[in-house]
Amino acid sequence: MAEVNSTAATATLDDIIFENRNKAYGAYDLRKSYSKFLTRALLIGGAIFFLGMLAPTLISLLPSGEPEVNMSEVDLMKLAPPPLDPNEPPPPPPPPVELPKVNTVKFLPPEVKPDEEVPEETPPPTVEELKEAVAADKTQEGDPNAEEAIVAPEETAAPSKAEVVEAAPVEEPIFQVVEQQPEYPGGISEMYKYLGKNIKYPASASRANVSGKVFMTFVVNSDGSIQDPQVLKGLGFGCDEEALRVVRSMPKWKPGKQSGRSVRVKYNLPISFTLE
Repeated sequence: MAEVNSTAATATLDDIIFENRNKAYGAYDLRKSYSKFLTRALLIGGAIFFLGMLAPTLISLLPSGEPEVNMSEVDLMKLAPPPLDPNEPPPPPPPPVELPKVNTVKFLPPEVKPDEEVPEETPPPTVEELKEAVAADKTQEGDPNAEEAIVAPEETAAPSKAEVVEAAPVEEPIFQVVEQQPEYPGGISEMYKYLGKNIKYPASASRANVSGKVFMTFVVNSDGSIQDPQVLKGLGFGCDEEALRVVRSMPKWKPGKQSGRSVRVKYNLPISFTLE
């Protein structure tokens, strides 16, 4: 009785299920080794998964076959000059520029000296001689057509006359919102009378039965003139061109004012095209 209880205590679920059955058929061995195969499959699958996750890192750590190029910024202004070869002879000096000689007449400035050191007096050149020659420290013949070259030392050179540079005119700013908006002469009613009188309905728009509004924008200058008219949203069929023509032909407006002075203001104006 004790032997039977010890066997029942150590029996597994497979032993109980396959008791009094054919254990050599194969199902018993499969069930008995199932947990071992399951554990092995989990370990192999986990290892493959972690290898797949670490593959990019491992590949980046491998040395690449291409040489690494070191890119660095170089300031060309700070580069040292190339070394000079001491054995290389210096470049030859530029050839002297010879100016054509002019006719000169000896005329030295007066100099205070003792009587015994005063040389024989030389008469000063006459006016006729100075018309054809230049006063210098010696008399020589030269080219009568040559021009006299006067070179002043840097420290004694007379300062050149300052050039007058006109300052570029400062363009007035364009305001979007001002205290007093620009106004057509006579007010809005007069402006719409002007538009109705001067707008000619385009024939192409009339044939296509097109009607609507052309939204215009332009700048009213400080003197009331119209500048830079543009179409913000058009209709086509010649309506945009007609609206531009009418706006350009408008008389001067009353300019807008900011802080009591006339300024440039951007103005938006819708122009209606309606078929009667």
